[in-house]
Amino acid sequence: MTGLRCRTSDTFEVAEEEEEEPRRAVEDEEAEENQPKVGEQEELCKQKVEDSNKQESTDRAPKRPSALNAVQRVLGVLFGCLVAVACGTLYAAYLSAFHERKFWFSMRQEVERELTFQGGSAIYYYYYKHMVAATSFNRAFYELTKDDRTLAGQTINAVERLSLYPEVVTSYIYRVSGSQDMVEPVYFYVGTVLALQAVYATALFTCSWLMSGTWVAGMLTVAWYVINRPDATKVEQALPLRENWALPYYACQVAALTGFLSNNVGLAGELLCYLTLSATTFTFLLVWEHSHYMLFVQALCLFLMDSLDLVPPRKLSDIHKLYVSSLLLASFFHFHNAALLVSPLLSLLIGSGLARYPTEVASSCPIRNTLMSSNLLSRGFQMKKGPLVARVMKLCFHFHLVFSTSITVNYLIKKVVPVSKGEFILKFLEVKFGLNMTNDFVSNLLVCQESLQSPGQDLYLRLTQSSILPFYLLVLAVCVVSALQAVFTRLSGQETQNDERRPQDGYVGERPEVVYHVFHTLIFGSLTLLFDGMKYFWTPYMCAFAAFGVCSPDLWMTVFRWLRVKSVHPVVLSLILSIAVPTIIGFSLWREYGHRVLTDLSELGEFYDPDTAKLIGWIRTHLPAATVFAASPQLLGAIKCGSDAAVTSLPLHSDLDMLRRSEDTYQVYSMRSAEEVYKILTSLKANYVIVEESLCNDFTLDQGCRIKDLLDVANGHVIQDNVKMFAFSRHRRFCHEIKTNLSPYTNYFTRVFWNRSYHVYRINTVISFQY
Repeated sequence: MTGLRCRTSDTFEVAEEEEEEPRRAVEDEEAEENQPKVGEQEELCKQKVEDSNKQESTDRAPKRPSALNAVQRVLGVLFGCLVAVACGTLYAAYLSAFHERKFWFSMRQEVERELTFQGGSAIYYYYYKHMVAATSFNRAFYELTKDDRTLAGQTINAVERLSLYPEVVTSYIYRVSGSQDMVEPVYFYVGTVLALQAVYATALFTCSWLMSGTWVAGMLTVAWYVINRPDATKVEQALPLRENWALPYYACQVAALTGFLSNNVGLAGELLCYLTLSATTFTFLLVWEHSHYMLFVQALCLFLMDSLDLVPPRKLSDIHKLYVSSLLLASFFHFHNAALLVSPLLSLLIGSGLARYPTEVASSCPIRNTLMSSNLLSRGFQMKKGPLVARVMKLCFHFHLVFSTSITVNYLIKKVVPVSKGEFILKFLEVKFGLNMTNDFVSNLLVCQESLQSPGQDLYLRLTQSSILPFYLLVLAVCVVSALQAVFTRLSGQETQNDERRPQDGYVGERPEVVYHVFHTLIFGSLTLLFDGMKYFWTPYMCAFAAFGVCSPDLWMTVFRWLRVKSVHPVVLSLILSIAVPTIIGFSLWREYGHRVLTDLSELGEFYDPDTAKLIGWIRTHLPAATVFAASPQLLGAIKCGSDAAVTSLPLHSDLDMLRRSEDTYQVYSMRSAEEVYKILTSLKANYVIVEESLCNDFTLDQGCRIKDLLDVANGHVIQDNVKMFAFSRHRRFCHEIKTNLSPYTNYFTRVFWNRSYHVYRINTVISFQY
């Protein structure tokens, strides 16, 4: 008997499978006996169609938000945006007031204001001031690309070498906006840096908001960030630093990437995030010479997510195209800078692309269905097929292939593209990790830099006292375990439905944006264990990640799913805790740190450096502009900014040539003869040399990292036996002996100015021997 079939469009899909004939005949006989009459079957079919239509209308109901829900959602987004902008604006206003109180900025003269740009960073403000004062912007920009007035005896492209695009753009805006009549150049420069810090705080707010779904997480992020700002930003140390210009753009880039990876944004939101991601990635590469290393870490996180099947391949392909185009475009704007082409970021992109190439070719083949199924084409090495052990082995082989290909590509690019010497970085890493011992001054100087040393326990104590570290570790543990569950599910061959997760499902580890931040904070946290300076890249996102966790119902639901809570409905309990816990944390932070933050605004700073101000004033009034000075790089930055005199070196720790020039300048603190120091300084074309008391009479406890100790080791003037160091030189220390005004030092040098901190000596062009 032939039964009737119920046919409904878009409702039922009948899938028939072929089976063996004997078994099929038996089933047909049993079906004939148990099958109802034709009329009854028609009624059953009609009933099924009606039930299916009702179920379909029920399922579609939540997907069609009413006008009221749409208005509520728009109002919620607008209110959250207002709160985010308000938090950023208040933070910038706080920094402005703190900067004024710390340096008495408005009450100082021009030279003293420029001295507040500490750490040698005043050199960046000098170029901004030069661009503002120039009669023609185009002419001034050309002079920066052919700068022969900064380094004695050298013509450099200052825009490329010092990454001066922030100063170039800021000076252009200052000129075309007509701000000359309203605000002084220095205030416009400082205001621009502080405005970027407002953008920084707003981007962190948005990042946490996108992950948690509530702007309360953003407010908690900004609160933690302000409390931990000594470990989160360098803006209070020196305003013109490249990091203070670049990291706000990087925060916007991370926030856009978070939105782009999220499965909850629509097509329009995804497009907006991608456009923002493109603009901020290019800008970030443009304003900082080390930005490609940060993006390499980001690309590494995305590569790990792709290998573990935690990110859609389509989105990853779009991001890779964005990286490559931004690198090439930034290299062009940096006057074909080869450092961007030999960066590990480009090598990783090429390596991962080559590893995926066979799959992409196979997936585009017209007869691919005869070769392998569509599930096999979702990953380059068919990691979705086979037993668990085979998949893990394929994954390991994929890692090996990508990294070996990337290293090979990087080696080949370096053979083709001419690059400056970068071996000193490898030598520094060898000395840093104890793999090698060296007498090289540059390597030992980098090891002694505070930002490149391992952080002390006080860092973790401060983070614990502000409660950020404990909450971060708890949130990280939950997300890591949940992500491992998702990875094991995929490797085990089980299907997941992470695109349609609801809060009550509790699978926070399957959300791509959350997994990205897990890898992001883990890698930067690991680097912070090795280098203290990496805390400025780790702490801000640790604040955003911890705030997301305590405010996210999805994370609380994940915990309740593990605990199998049944006494109270898990959804209700997670919503309550996602509101109650951040509220309690916020009140405790206000009670503990509110008065401290306000106290910082009431205290007056004591920045006072009259000796340097008098030195620069004497140079401006007594010496011609063509004078060349030799001194420490930090002092030379202030001299160049205040007097426009040429210098022998600049405070750049990423330029080997500049570090070698600094080593030659530092020889005045070594145990060398007057004739040797004279030859070194004249080879640098210096006219005057400045001896600094702080370096000559350095009595710090860390004697191995004093400049004079590093010079003695590099020059072979000491012998180290275990812990003890023995002097071994025929000459006494130059900076001490030159102050005696005795021969042979007076034959080569003549003192022309001195105060408590500095002794200025003219380098004689005609040597007069006196005995």
